[in-house]
Amino acid sequence: MAPPMTLYVIVLGLIVVTLLGVSLARLGKTKTKADYLVAGRSLPAFVLVFTLLSSWIGSGSLLGGAENAYKHGFAALWQAAGGWAGLALIYFIAPRARKFAQFTIPDLLESRYNQTARVLGVIAVLFTYTAITSYQFIGGGDILHLIFPQVTAIHGRYILAGFVILFTAIAGMGSVAYMDVVIGMLASVTLIVALPVLIHLAGGWSGVQAALPATHFQLFGDLRPISSYTRTLPDGTHEQVKSALAIFLPTCLLMLGNQSMYQKFFSAKSEKDATRATLGWIVGTVILESVIVGVAVVGSAIFRTGEVAQRPREILAYTATHAFSGSPALQLLGALLVGAIFAKVVSTANNYLFSPATNLVNDIFVRYLRPEASNGEVLMVSRAMVILLGIWALVQSIAVTSVLEKSLQAYTIYSAALTPVILAAFFWKRATAGGAVASIAAGTVITLAWDRLGPLLPPAIGQQDAILPALVASLAGLIVVSLISPRPTQEQLAKFQP
Repeated sequence: MAPPMTLYVIVLGLIVVTLLGVSLARLGKTKTKADYLVAGRSLPAFVLVFTLLSSWIGSGSLLGGAENAYKHGFAALWQAAGGWAGLALIYFIAPRARKFAQFTIPDLLESRYNQTARVLGVIAVLFTYTAITSYQFIGGGDILHLIFPQVTAIHGRYILAGFVILFTAIAGMGSVAYMDVVIGMLASVTLIVALPVLIHLAGGWSGVQAALPATHFQLFGDLRPISSYTRTLPDGTHEQVKSALAIFLPTCLLMLGNQSMYQKFFSAKSEKDATRATLGWIVGTVILESVIVGVAVVGSAIFRTGEVAQRPREILAYTATHAFSGSPALQLLGALLVGAIFAKVVSTANNYLFSPATNLVNDIFVRYLRPEASNGEVLMVSRAMVILLGIWALVQSIAVTSVLEKSLQAYTIYSAALTPVILAAFFWKRATAGGAVASIAAGTVITLAWDRLGPLLPPAIGQQDAILPALVASLAGLIVVSLISPRPTQEQLAKFQP
């Protein structure tokens, strides 16, 4: 039998009360724009490690990655590996980002390029980050429905959205970062403990292998390395199977250009803290994402039919609520696991809701509408933006059917539109304002139009995933226009050198 309902209520109740307490504790320390947007640039390496982990590992991994693992086995790690490859490069970016020490990615774009790049950056971030927030709401709604069947998944999204908007609005980056410490420690310990216990419950590793197709344990599995394809399922429906490259590349590029990550670096106490935190983040991400895929694969060996087969994105939460039964210790582990998954979803939603709100405040309100705004006005408008963007993300969540598809689309928009110009700001002195604007515009337009444009092109080109043509167009715009434009000034380059 599953853990008793009262145990779930106690665990989730304790988590919610703890998170609310952390937010309220930070409220008295949030008095200025810098306090709200970048935690007063006071975060030590220990806090940075957990807030970076929590901002990255959310429903994209817990639902989208787990859905991929349910369907394709350990080949789903190609999605996680994109983030790992990005992290290896971020080690060299972190101290430079802290040295720049502004508030948002559009700050960086204007300082290195021009105001047009700033505005286009705001648009790309809004599209991407509210989409990412929307599927965090889906994840939380699914979990609440599994625990409390009388609460529908849709109603659960409303409840989760309410929690997230409240927690995020209270104290900004300070509350987000310190909540992430609590959530990160809970999730890390619980997931690592749960995996070997779950393997034992599945009949050992031999039992897991016997229950699943052999392809689930191969390097690429039933994925193709470069090209996606469509296959017919046993019930006669069709499913598009993304290539390993199509799930690796958007994840890698999103990691490299992730505004939430840069804001954490801007919030660090020093360049040394930013560098140290990156090392801890690399280790933690590799371990946790591998464990998440492992739990999803083992869970899929136990639960091959029923509700979870129709909604494979729920495999982690479903496993937590159905596999751990029997002794009180197992029941407690199951309740803690589902609580940790719920908390991670809340944490990631906080991060991705807070980030675009800072864009509207810092890059539109303060930059163009009220440059002389007081700290009180900035705090009031910041909280209003959190509420409005939270509602917009909730509306988006209602129409989503696949978290995996939604996450890859969101990653692609950001990866093609912003990551090339962000990296060029730090590593290519020849990049110009014109090249940046052309790159952002080309990446955004090709990504959004590819579903309509692709069928009009020869199959060898039109059947490619959007990330490839969008990235090629973005890089071509950046390189070609930069090379035919006047060189950037020394003033534009000064803040971005080692």
